[in-house]
Amino acid sequence: MVRLFHNVDIDWLANRRAFIAVSILLMLAGMGSAVFRYARGQAPFNLGVDFKGGTLITAKFKERPSPEAIRAALQNAQVHDAIIQAVGDKPDEVLIKLPRLGSEENAQDQAQVDVGRTKVADALKTFGAQVAADQEFPAQGNAFKIVGTDAVGAVAGAALRNQAVAVTLLALVGILFFISVRFEWTYGAAAVIAVFHDVLVTLGMFSIFQWEINLTVIAALLTLVGFSVNDTIVTFDRIRENLRLHRRESLYKITNDSINQTLSRTIITSGLVFLSVIAMVVFGGEVLRPFSLALVIGIVFGTYSSIAIASPIMVWWQQRLDRQTPRPAKAAEARAGAGGGAAPSRAPRARAAASGRSQRAAR
Repeated sequence: MVRLFHNVDIDWLANRRAFIAVSILLMLAGMGSAVFRYARGQAPFNLGVDFKGGTLITAKFKERPSPEAIRAALQNAQVHDAIIQAVGDKPDEVLIKLPRLGSEENAQDQAQVDVGRTKVADALKTFGAQVAADQEFPAQGNAFKIVGTDAVGAVAGAALRNQAVAVTLLALVGILFFISVRFEWTYGAAAVIAVFHDVLVTLGMFSIFQWEINLTVIAALLTLVGFSVNDTIVTFDRIRENLRLHRRESLYKITNDSINQTLSRTIITSGLVFLSVIAMVVFGGEVLRPFSLALVIGIVFGTYSSIAIASPIMVWWQQRLDRQTPRPAKAAEARAGAGGGAAPSRAPRARAAASGRSQRAAR
């Protein structure tokens, strides 16, 4: 197996307060941005057509221009924030998504569709004459025609938004259940808190920089949830293995050692995915940019949270439970031998210390 680091000995938990403070500041910055915009009567997030409604127009060209050229023509015609997507199985067609025009209540009115169709048609005349949808293209010239129009209303947008939130919450509940069964509930709670942290930091960045949130961003959020949990589970699994091998070691030391032992794997996996996503940011175009930006932020903070958030919270929680409900030594050893992943009992060390004191008193 390829290893980047050998004999790493970093005390990660010693800096846990600084790590958590940085995370709290980032989440507060994102929440502050959203609250500030809402207080000024602005939308906290820059929601795309999928969520706030708009117009979908399908245009067919004799020779299809590039998406960048179409976007430039639309901007020259004062049509901003349009999304241009090529139709995969129809190389001569493009799908143009326009943001909602007018009030949200009128998002699905025929008037909005007509206005959007007119604006797009005027902009596309840069590339050639317009012909009727049921007519053939002329022999000369790069003509175009509007072959379809549709609208996404405010009701549909709200339904998509609610479903996206519900799917994300259900994913977190499933993660909590799986890790609680696989390890212990304290491990599951720590992993879910770390995932919440990743999602909130990512959404905060989208609020601060007003990047567009569409359905591809929701897909990216669900992807980073799985990515972050996978990295956390790898670390937790090494902690559980080391608890069985080193029963007399403290949970603090075992956690630090486990993070250091999995650090090479974490850097290699996250680094390769990060390079791939950076390529998507640079070369993916406007359509994939929100998706790839969400993945970039999620990969960075998902890797960070598995080390700096999930593990410290698990250690703090487990030690707190051990202080409140001390367990007999045999029960703790039996559970550790069964792979329960709990902290080793302090009873063996207490008995050894008592024995030492008795021997010194006898002398």
